[in-house]
Amino acid sequence: MDEMRVAVVGAGRLGALHALKYAALAGARLTHVVDVDLPRARAVGQRHGAAALADYRELKGRVTAASVAAPGSLHHEIASYLLAHGIDVLLEKPMAASVREARELAALAKRSGRILQIGHLERFNPAIVELRPMVRGPRFIECLRVAPFTERGTDVDVILDLMVHDLDVILTLTTAEVAAVEAIGVAVLTGQIDVANARLRFGDGLIANLNTSRVAPRRERKIRLFQPDAYISLDYEARRIQVYRKSPPPPGGSYPEISAQQIDLSEGDPLADEIAAFEGAVRTRRAPAVTALDGVRVMEVSERIRDVMRAEADTRG
Repeated sequence: MDEMRVAVVGAGRLGALHALKYAALAGARLTHVVDVDLPRARAVGQRHGAAALADYRELKGRVTAASVAAPGSLHHEIASYLLAHGIDVLLEKPMAASVREARELAALAKRSGRILQIGHLERFNPAIVELRPMVRGPRFIECLRVAPFTERGTDVDVILDLMVHDLDVILTLTTAEVAAVEAIGVAVLTGQIDVANARLRFGDGLIANLNTSRVAPRRERKIRLFQPDAYISLDYEARRIQVYRKSPPPPGGSYPEISAQQIDLSEGDPLADEIAAFEGAVRTRRAPAVTALDGVRVMEVSERIRDVMRAEADTRG
């Protein structure tokens, strides 16, 4: 494969960013941009010398791989067609609208021998890359992810829109299964849950508390981890990690001392790294950085959270 012909399905804000990164990627050529809004597809395509299409089914036989950045409720429909017709797929989160759909996509990718990478972008965030080696046996994780309201992503609830980012990060930090879930959610501006809290207890004793809102006055993204040897605080927006560790007591002292370290992070380009990893998986036919099974696991935990929220809402009447 000398030059990988690629397409982007969905010409909104995120799709336009995918198109920009493909256009700059050596070894790949963006040939098509697809959107039901054909003028919007043309506007994105013209920036990079790509043809515009209104129907993703016209990609059959024309491209090797595609990013799907359409609304989440359409992911199963679009990705199913592409995978079944020999096209490798980078599928933006949420993987699908339900666990059933996510499992079907994973099975189809395996059956057809296609690459299916799930777009959990935080895996490529320099902050998470820096953080992961520091994490050893965390006992408590606290996540905060809130943002002002926008219409983007409102075809799904805030769990599938925003919370999935933190769920994916947490699930990379433990191999244990979720043993229990407490959760509550509130619809504020849309007909779906816009504000959510979930408390997860894992089989190894780890507790994770996640707070998510898409109707907040300002954007905040933080994760705090408490483990036997350290307290670690990551602020995504400030691009800063603070690490507090116990040191042995000083001579004659009774209690350990606490040492502090601050790590300032570069901004990086997580989306470019994600797309480059996808291109590498397509060329080598190796498992992608974020596999379909990774995506299914996130969807399974998301569904348990939503089930608990629905049960709680039914109890309140």
